Amino acid sequence: MRHFLAIADLTPTEIEALLDLSLKLKKERRNKPVLAGKMLGMVFQKPSLRTRVSFEIAMHHLGGHAMYLSPAEVGLGQRESIPDVARVLAGYVDAMMARVFDHAHILELAQWSRVPVINGLSDYNHPCQALADALTILECKKRLTGLTVAYVGDGNNVATSLVHLCAKLGMHFRIATPTNYELPGAAVVKAREMAAGSGSQIFETHDPAEAVREADVIYTDTWTSMGQEAETEKRKAAFPPYQVNVALVGQAKPDAIVMHCLPAHRGQEITDEVADGPHSVLFPQAENRMHAQKAILYTLLGAKPERSRQKALGRRPSKRKTNKRK
Repeated sequence: MRHFLAIADLTPTEIEALLDLSLKLKKERRNKPVLAGKMLGMVFQKPSLRTRVSFEIAMHHLGGHAMYLSPAEVGLGQRESIPDVARVLAGYVDAMMARVFDHAHILELAQWSRVPVINGLSDYNHPCQALADALTILECKKRLTGLTVAYVGDGNNVATSLVHLCAKLGMHFRIATPTNYELPGAAVVKAREMAAGSGSQIFETHDPAEAVREADVIYTDTWTSMGQEAETEKRKAAFPPYQVNVALVGQAKPDAIVMHCLPAHRGQEITDEVADGPHSVLFPQAENRMHAQKAILYTLLGAKPERSRQKALGRRPSKRKTNKRK
């Protein structure tokens, strides 16, 4: 891994390795300081409770440090060009995490940066969330392959990363959206290409009941994301039939889990009875952002073997001197 920009960029083996490492690091809790002396620069265009805190604590657990850079401080693509921001920050930090509106900004940062770039969210996708989602499902269900994940609501960035995750790992994915709020066509095409190799089935519908019937996982997200505030009233009129409530959950498997990437607008996309009910895993899911991101950071920044470092410096490994008796 050079960067962490999209689930679609990773092989199933790479995703599974990240999940194995996430589980290991979560079990340890007090991790070895493998990132001692490392600095993560965090560039925010969009505010977030979970993204900022989970990355800061993840770096702390691994022995490193994180620096928050607000929209006013950076002005990505406004006060300064993205290539210039990437090259300046790369001289100060060991990795960057960016949470942006335009996905092209993430790609441009990665293009110009000589240190790893992590996509903390863009309007196109949310790969850190998807990895945490897979970790949560694996902990609850003890497997991933063959499970059915039903997504109900807006075909947004979270849904894009989730469908690609399912397609890569052999989970069946169903999505129910209102008309005109479907997943981007290109994202679905890409998912179907991935699914051909994993056995995953991708199904789109406008009927929430059809999507959740006998599902193992029900997933929802806010009806109006940041940057879509002008559409709020229009969306409030279109989405009420897609609320995840007790009646809808009752059509899934009895042991189905309910997921939401948060923040939740209770009484809109999800009811209190479900969010706080026996099927909910909302808060373990939120915690798993930290553990999944520790695995990403460890993989991108973890210490390399001494011999590799010496080779990079053009040195030969030193030989231990011994006193030999004749």
